Amino acid sequence: MRYFFEITYDGRNYHGWQSQNNALGVQSVVEKTIRQLLRDNTLAIVGSGRTDTGVHCLQQFFHCDIDKPFDPHQLVQRMNSFLPRDIAIRTIRKVKTDASARYSATERTYEYHITRTKEPLRRGLSFYFFKPINLQTLERATALLLGMHDFQCFSKVKTDVDHFRCDVKQARWTKKGDLLVFRITANRFLRGMVRAIVGTLLDVGTGKTTLDEFKAILKSMDRKKAGMNVPAEGLFLVRVKYPQRIFVN
Repeated sequence: MRYFFEITYDGRNYHGWQSQNNALGVQSVVEKTIRQLLRDNTLAIVGSGRTDTGVHCLQQFFHCDIDKPFDPHQLVQRMNSFLPRDIAIRTIRKVKTDASARYSATERTYEYHITRTKEPLRRGLSFYFFKPINLQTLERATALLLGMHDFQCFSKVKTDVDHFRCDVKQARWTKKGDLLVFRITANRFLRGMVRAIVGTLLDVGTGKTTLDEFKAILKSMDRKKAGMNVPAEGLFLVRVKYPQRIFVN
């Protein structure tokens, strides 16, 4: 049977989700734990997507095929006892055998957190950006992201994808005291896309880039014309959405 595991983690100690030969990824830590607990060294997990080094996750999913009967609630408790403190399993749900944590997802939502004052307690969980920002201009540029576009200008150059089109369903900024939060939802994201978008939007908000120049960047399909990648520490994967039909009971 195939199962979806809901996972959350603090990304500061990991080189992203993906297992790697020369660095520690969240995937390898979780895979090792589930293999030990179920006593099956052949078990492999497939995540809903990759995250970069240092990126955090409030909600992500991975799937795993398990032949032995088990109690999902008990396995959640056991995994959380064995996993390090910065990784936790939330739920385990049975799904149809053709469901994929990666390919069955219909939407993903990210947030980027910016603190406007130097805050030691948010270190590693937000990006400290002190320059003055024109929020109205920032929001006008953000609205241009909505809809289906070719986002090659915001993608890492060396990436293995068939196309760069993404359908952005939501993109907005929220101010919560000294915290400025960018939230974006789309059917898919390219490698480095959110961090490049935020970096370019900050150029608009600070007056370095005009709205017309931002429009031209969006149409350019040229990563060199866009702004910097903001640091990974402020980025959170907050939601992955699936059609209800893939779940079993």
